[in-house]
Amino acid sequence: MKRVLLFVLAVAFSAPAFAQSVDSQGAKKLTDDLAHYFGRQGFDIGLLKITADGDAYKLAVDVKPLVALLSKQDFFKFDVTPYDMRVKPRQDGQWDVSADTSLNGSFDFKGPQGPQHIDFSVSNNKFTGVYDPALAAFVSATGSMDAMTMKTREPKQEADVSVGAGTATLNSTKSANGGIDFTVAEKILNFAEVLKINDPERGLNFPVTLNSPELSVHANGKGVRTKALMDLLAFAVANQDEAKLKANQAELKSRLLAALPVWERIDGTYAFKDFAMESPFGKWGAKQLDLASGLDGVSQNGKINYGIKASGLTIPRQLLPAWTGPLVPTDIDLNFGGANIDLDTMAKKTIEAFDLNQTLPLPGEFGKALVADFKAKKPKVVLGHSTVKNGDVEVTMEGEMAFQGGEKPDATVTVAVAGYDRIVDVLKEGAKSDQQAAQAFPFALAVKGFGKTLPDGRLEWVINTKADGSVTVNGALLRRADAVRDSAAGQDDGSGQGEDGGAGPKLQP
Repeated sequence: MKRVLLFVLAVAFSAPAFAQSVDSQGAKKLTDDLAHYFGRQGFDIGLLKITADGDAYKLAVDVKPLVALLSKQDFFKFDVTPYDMRVKPRQDGQWDVSADTSLNGSFDFKGPQGPQHIDFSVSNNKFTGVYDPALAAFVSATGSMDAMTMKTREPKQEADVSVGAGTATLNSTKSANGGIDFTVAEKILNFAEVLKINDPERGLNFPVTLNSPELSVHANGKGVRTKALMDLLAFAVANQDEAKLKANQAELKSRLLAALPVWERIDGTYAFKDFAMESPFGKWGAKQLDLASGLDGVSQNGKINYGIKASGLTIPRQLLPAWTGPLVPTDIDLNFGGANIDLDTMAKKTIEAFDLNQTLPLPGEFGKALVADFKAKKPKVVLGHSTVKNGDVEVTMEGEMAFQGGEKPDATVTVAVAGYDRIVDVLKEGAKSDQQAAQAFPFALAVKGFGKTLPDGRLEWVINTKADGSVTVNGALLRRADAVRDSAAGQDDGSGQGEDGGAGPKLQP
């Protein structure tokens, strides 16, 4: 459903405002306007046809001519039922857009694992919206469907996916800093997937089933450069010839720069209710499972974030020793990502430096210099505030790893635990019957000795690792910095010990 809507949006984005009267001349102008962005060939072969239809224009899409055009090659084949959409001019300069994209189709192509086949069907799939040429975007839109199915077949696995009724809404407004701000909300019922794996070479032959009675998607974006992106698309269509593209590369650079930062920020979340996954290894599940991601556009100090949040977790007990039951997580909230990501400098320097008239569009050493610039901004890998819970035990973590210009990073991680004594007690009991628990028990006691007791009773460990190899825990030196040796230092004298006697890192609490 989302892919169909994206196609509708793409066509609508490209349609500029034109005369309010609906007639054959207006249909021709709309054809010319769309060809400016998508090329003339699609209209010439009958893939897309625009006609006046009462008080609106009908945009009919029929892939048969394209299928016939590609019939001689055997690496990609497809077939999709024809569909159409209607665009109607409004008195305020905006456009009413509607479509019925209840599709059936199939794809065949050669993938990395061999030939692949996909069948899909979308029933009663409808879309309506109001498009604003001034924003090159929909100010509002809604979509709905009754059901969708998709089957994929490839040599070592096959999948059957189905969903029930779904609805979607989209709204956008002019962004304060250029482009548009948008929000999207989508809800789909009765998600189900059956994945069958059959890989004799790896000894795998089993099914996996995924289910969720409700899947919802929420996304929002700021500063999406819709107009600049459509202008870039139009430039690509007008300069498909290599010689013409080389001659106009100054304009290409200008349009690429105009499209930056592409967007300021986009965030989205997939949320599953009563998620369940069954396999021969047991059943995993969660009352609520949220998968979130966010990405800044091309900026000098960009951030990227990912999150996994699950409550009411169930994990197959047969995969774990019985004594671990009190420690198996029931709730998790994990957050990680990156910061200080300078894509702006990389993008602008690349645009400035490339020359399509040269054998190598970019200088030979350009890549190394670009990487050096990227590292100079000290990008970070970030562990946001994260928690893992089970009963009286709660573990929290957060920290970051930063590259300070060298090959190795500095890192700081703070770990705090409520209920640490409960962990020790479980390990002590497990040690009576399990060798792994017996080995972990004394280690857990030693780790407790390095902990700092917080006012609320939790134990905390602040772990610092440096690029020189040193490690401290709550200020206590756990590992010394790596020794700097010359060619004669630390040579093996045949005793099997180096300069430090082979004792390795010293523990100095």
